[in-house]
Amino acid sequence: MALDAHTGGVANEVPPGMAPQALPCPAPGIGLWTCGLVASPDALAQFAATLAPAERARAARFGSAALRDRYIAGRGTLRQLLGVRLAMRPEHVAICRGLRGRPFVEGVPGLDFNVSHTGTFALIGMASTGRIGVDVEHEGRTLNVAGVAGKFMAPGEQAMLEALDPDLRRRTLLRLWTCKEAMSKATGDALSAPFQRIAIALDGTAARVETGPPPYGPHDWTLHALRAPGDHLATVALWTGG
Repeated sequence: MALDAHTGGVANEVPPGMAPQALPCPAPGIGLWTCGLVASPDALAQFAATLAPAERARAARFGSAALRDRYIAGRGTLRQLLGVRLAMRPEHVAICRGLRGRPFVEGVPGLDFNVSHTGTFALIGMASTGRIGVDVEHEGRTLNVAGVAGKFMAPGEQAMLEALDPDLRRRTLLRLWTCKEAMSKATGDALSAPFQRIAIALDGTAARVETGPPPYGPHDWTLHALRAPGDHLATVALWTGG
């Protein structure tokens, strides 16, 4: 679903050059978009005008202008997309915080959404069934491979990573991390998720949950690993058992 200027008779003005780009749907009922988070002052003003008072207050608390502006651009884009989906003006979308701080649209039980960003790039996912989590990372990101693997990877994953050459180990770890992070965002567990007890099996570009304790059992999850523009790795996790 592309973001149109008008949908259902409801105006959704998008600042020039800031329209989100739709990605191919990985499965029925899932919509994905990417967007940039660097906007002109005029575009930021248009986005800010659609935010709720609590969102404006949150933006004001960021420690730097760059982080504040990225939040406004990302939240404004999310509101534009939700407005199109619900056929209402973006400022009228009632985004609330639910269990464990996970956002939802009040009065719309058949819609779930999630947002991930890295630097000035964001990925937005929506699902009409289940709970969705998304995570995106730049493929060239440097990180402490041994430290991340030891803290967040299952024993079998650590052994598999050790057998790889350094660059492939780094890229494989990023792929595994996007899977686990997307799952923890779907549940709302975030960094409290039992990452070391969740094992992900990778097969080329495909990923699946191999083992995991409740609520991370394999039968309740579908993972969609994909490449996003600008050399980004992303994973969409759909949780249908919650």
